[in-house]
Amino acid sequence: MEIRLRHNPSFAVARLYLQPNEPVKVEGGAMVAHSPGVQLSASTDGGILKGLKRAMLSGESFFVTTYTAPPQGGWVDVAGVLPGDIMPLALTPERPFFVTRGSWLANSYGTEMTSTWGGAQNLFGGEGGFGLQATGNGLVVLSVYGALDIIDLAPNEQVTIDSGHVVAYDLGMRFNLRRAVAGRTFQSVASGEGLVFDFVGPGRLFLQTRNPSAFAAYVQSLIPPQTSGGGSHFSMSTST
Repeated sequence: MEIRLRHNPSFAVARLYLQPNEPVKVEGGAMVAHSPGVQLSASTDGGILKGLKRAMLSGESFFVTTYTAPPQGGWVDVAGVLPGDIMPLALTPERPFFVTRGSWLANSYGTEMTSTWGGAQNLFGGEGGFGLQATGNGLVVLSVYGALDIIDLAPNEQVTIDSGHVVAYDLGMRFNLRRAVAGRTFQSVASGEGLVFDFVGPGRLFLQTRNPSAFAAYVQSLIPPQTSGGGSHFSMSTST
């Protein structure tokens, strides 16, 4: 599979070029378009329990769609829900990555996305403690809210990152989750920064410049409260 990006970094679309009869797994609802002859099949990708685990714990869809190219080859376009960039992640068997919830779009043949626990340190970080473990040999396509940032840490080099901006990281890295103001919950909240990660190299981090949880909270704040009757009530009077 080869990947070419269009309309990045603000509204990226990834075109996945497939060899003859090559399959690719795509998150439900992520497909934008595909070339003639591409065959679709939807499944739970491992059974009902695995589908439930992926949906409930990792924030992905219950069904996974497999697109298979015809004998002459083909392509599939995919895009994320939120505006921003798309990130191709090259995997090797000796270097697995942890992918945060809601970031996965597609993965090539030879790679595997498995719902996993990100560690006790990740319980409240980002979109939750569960995410996807990306393993194998091939390419994974991830959605980024905003622009993509990459940080490479040297051995014992450290960096602190707001939990909502983490997209993926080397599973071999050491990290710790803590309040932004150590030991002071109120001051952490008052500062506008709740929880942060302290990562220690060596390893690679992929970040997004916007925070999906902060955006969701902002949208929620704009929604007017409903009345006790479950809907809005309007009155109108006329005069002559």
